[in-house]
Amino acid sequence: MIKKIFHNIVTILQMIRFSHTVFALPFALIAAFLAPNSGAGGFCGWGKLLLMVLCMVFARSIAMTFNRIVDARLDFLNPRTAHRAIPAGKLTVRNAWVFLFFCSLLFAFSAGLFWKPLGPWFGYGNYWPTLLAGPVLIFICLYSFTKRFTWAAHFWLGASLMLAPVGTWIAISPPYGPLLSPSALVLGAAVLLWVTGFDIIYACQDVEVDRRDGLYSLPARLGVPLALWISRTCHGLTVTALLLLALTAPLGQIYLGAVVLTALLLLTEHLLVGAGRVKLAFDLNGPVGILLAAAVIADILF
Repeated sequence: MIKKIFHNIVTILQMIRFSHTVFALPFALIAAFLAPNSGAGGFCGWGKLLLMVLCMVFARSIAMTFNRIVDARLDFLNPRTAHRAIPAGKLTVRNAWVFLFFCSLLFAFSAGLFWKPLGPWFGYGNYWPTLLAGPVLIFICLYSFTKRFTWAAHFWLGASLMLAPVGTWIAISPPYGPLLSPSALVLGAAVLLWVTGFDIIYACQDVEVDRRDGLYSLPARLGVPLALWISRTCHGLTVTALLLLALTAPLGQIYLGAVVLTALLLLTEHLLVGAGRVKLAFDLNGPVGILLAAAVIADILF
């Protein structure tokens, strides 16, 4: 019994690509260090930091599990994704729903601890995470349906990951600071554009399958060359937003150095795409968030 439960847990973590948490979590950490003291920056405290990480992990797990459930039939028909847990029969839909249900409870519980204490722990008088928990989950789960009716699905995914830094700001700043600030919005815009850009690149792997199944990805609808120009534009605007963040937040030379390195990574990504190395190009996005988060934390603390 224990061996079966462990096997299911490992299968679920593989299904939701837990390692891809590196795409959103670093930007939530950036917001967590920029939001304290009314946007002047600082350490938010271990309690808030722990709750933020828990909310991030549970929210992403919910969104990915829901996506795998909704897309099970499409994944089965796509040779690239047919090996995923549900279409390959490694995990039942019922078990996926059970996992999603418990993650939803834990997400709501973690969000509630920003408001009400659990005995002597947590409880910061901030009711916004509790109020917004439901709408956030609905928004990020609806992404799974967008590819069926709009080419803007890539932007919806970008907006979903944008909620990581924006939501973190809302969780950390009140009740003593503003709900949002220009820095939060600029950081959110950078994430939206960055994710949109690399999701368009990712979709280039499935052009023929998307056309066959009537899905609305930009490469399938507009052709790969035009879609890649949109991706390049998004990443150019990403770098612009990251530079603008240095004007609205207390960031200095360490952060600006990281932005330059980020620009070089994104440039390399597009050069690799041009050479047909789509998978390798996509993987270059992993270090981007880690690099920027490390630079922001270093600038704020040191």
